[in-house]
Amino acid sequence: MIIVLIGYMGSGKSTVGKRLAATLNANFIDLDTAIENREGSSVSELFRAKGEIYFRRKENEILKNLIENIATGVIATGGGTPCYADTMPWLLQRKDVTTVYLKTSLELLTKRLYAERASRPLIEHLQDADTLQDFIRKHLFERSYYYRQASLVIDTSEKDIATIVEEIILKLF
Repeated sequence: MIIVLIGYMGSGKSTVGKRLAATLNANFIDLDTAIENREGSSVSELFRAKGEIYFRRKENEILKNLIENIATGVIATGGGTPCYADTMPWLLQRKDVTTVYLKTSLELLTKRLYAERASRPLIEHLQDADTLQDFIRKHLFERSYYYRQASLVIDTSEKDIATIVEEIILKLF
């Protein structure tokens, strides 16, 4: 089984993914890291130098390649991964893939992302928390259609990592 974690940036996909993979004794793959390794530059640099469309094409291509070449594992995607090209329908039709949406409150996303916005190309230009929250709200509205299609939806509100991982495992098995 391949578990693909989806959700907005800052929802905890990488953090939860590492713990989930360790608990299941499975490989963990961070899609952004895989893209950076393959392209030889950071996600931020790719966005700046080649644009979002190029990045989304590479993201889709690399995700599909990873899934087609592993038998089991946990993959943390980028926040926009399921929302572009045919990614979500492709994931959902695969019998070996279970998608898990880490649903996180607007307030918690704003708090987390405000502190780390300099390293996030989509939000680095947003200077105050209110503007950031409006941006996230709009994005969540646009992306929730894709996120809600996941095989499992896990509400991460006020839960620690261990509880989230336990909930995923209980729902999977």
